[in-house]
Amino acid sequence: MTTRIRDFVVETFLLGDDDGFDDDDSLIEGGIVDSTGVMEIVAFLEETYGVAVADDELVAENLDSITRLRAFVDAKLATSAATA
Repeated sequence: MTTRIRDFVVETFLLGDDDGFDDDDSLIEGGIVDSTGVMEIVAFLEETYGVAVADDELVAENLDSITRLRAFVDAKLATSAATA
């Protein structure tokens, strides 16, 4: 899952040029994505992993690095599996 998320970010925002940023690096502070880019990432996560991202979940703690995105999706999937 980490590779798929990273590949999306690299292809969408870095035009396929993975400059070697770390999975823990801030995507916003690093200038990789802006607020519009965050919404593109959210749409990708919702479509790819079938998770719904609520407005109150649109925070840096969930969405500002590859590592945080992975942990967020993992938690969403675990929650939906537990309630299914």
